[in-house]
Amino acid sequence: MFRPTVLFNAAAKAAAMRPTAMSASRIASPIAYRFYSSGGLSQSDIEVRVLDILRGFDKVDANKIALDAHFVKDLGLDSLDTVEVVMAIEEEFSVEIPDKEADDIKTAKQAVEYISHRADAH
Repeated sequence: MFRPTVLFNAAAKAAAMRPTAMSASRIASPIAYRFYSSGGLSQSDIEVRVLDILRGFDKVDANKIALDAHFVKDLGLDSLDTVEVVMAIEEEFSVEIPDKEADDIKTAKQAVEYISHRADAH
């Protein structure tokens, strides 16, 4: 009564184990493919995004925002606000800025220069 099922299962296993020719495209896994961007971020794109971050802060007068504007002296931000600006830049560009380097970022221009040298920023 169960014999045809046993024979069918044995035939199915044998067929599954039989070697078959595969093309190279079927062998490569999807993980093997690498996706490239179109060349990274442009300087002007970074500038626009950094200045937009500054415009998002209530304490900053929009008329004073410029690439060379110092966060504390020109924009009136305190040290805690400056940390928040750097954290917003980290979030915007999906990067982590080490504390030592974050302390050196005092203007939007310095932030733009830093981000433009980061290959992992996007």
